[in-house]
Amino acid sequence: MTDELDDLVVLSDFAWERLRDRLTGLTEDEYRWEPVAKCWTVRAAGDGTFTADGHQGTYRSAGETELFTTLPWRLHHLTVVLGEDRNGRWLRVPDAPTAVTEPAGTAEDALARLADAYAAWRTLLTMVSEAALTEPMGEVAGPFAESTGRAFVLHILDELIHHAAEAAMLRDLYDAQ
Repeated sequence: MTDELDDLVVLSDFAWERLRDRLTGLTEDEYRWEPVAKCWTVRAAGDGTFTADGHQGTYRSAGETELFTTLPWRLHHLTVVLGEDRNGRWLRVPDAPTAVTEPAGTAEDALARLADAYAAWRTLLTMVSEAALTEPMGEVAGPFAESTGRAFVLHILDELIHHAAEAAMLRDLYDAQ
């Protein structure tokens, strides 16, 4: 592993460990808490599965109102970001691990899926080549074709760090009520 890749893994581990520690003791009531009306959250689909509001592609459409997202939504979003199969394709690691990215109905399941997604992300990150970090990702990355693998890794780390901070804030708000 190069020094640069090692730095990215160290930062990723630091952000993950901080989030994992902040989620210790998460209860079902806290997991289900909706602090404001009309939150985006994870809901029962009626067939034994769950669905995440507005998570068809994780991006809001043009003109769509910014909605408050709950802890289950944020944890699901992180699970998708860390565990989805595009990560390996975009970073040129054909046999990259992935994780189950369906929304979880319980805090325990959400935490387990998030941990599995992080494990997949970390393993993938250690498999990335120097060329994949420094060269444009190409056609496979669609509108991000000209972005380097490094830029993509930094984007994933930004997602991990900022959604982890939001999850921590939600826990603080829940405790303060």
